[in-house]
Amino acid sequence: MKTKSETFLLEHEKEWEKVGEGVRRQIMGYDGHVMMVKVAFQQGAEGYTHEHFHSQCSYVASGKFQVTVDGKMKLLTTGDAFYVEPDQMHGVICLEEGMLIDFFSPMREDFLQK
Repeated sequence: MKTKSETFLLEHEKEWEKVGEGVRRQIMGYDGHVMMVKVAFQQGAEGYTHEHFHSQCSYVASGKFQVTVDGKMKLLTTGDAFYVEPDQMHGVICLEEGMLIDFFSPMREDFLQK
C-alpha cells in the first residue's frame, strides 16, 4: 500500500468513490500522519453513525448537515466545522446537498485498500 500521495492533486484527475447511497468521496492528500478527503452528499444522504481510532476534523464546504457527535446534535452550514475525538460515535445527515472536507490523523489506511 502506498503511504503518501502525490504532491499536487488536481480535482479533475482524482477519482470519486461511491461510499453509500448519495455519498461519494475523493481522497485529496495523505501521508502516514494525516489525510484530507472530500465527501460529497446528496440531500437526504447519511454518513452513518460509526467510530474509529483516528482524530477527525470536518469542514462544511457547502450545504447543511445535521451532525451528531457523542450523542450531541448540531445543525451546521457552510463555513462551520466539527471535531471528533478518537473512538467517539459520530454521523451526519445531509439536509441540503453539500460537501464536507474531512481531515484524519493518522491517515485512514482503510480508505486506500481496494
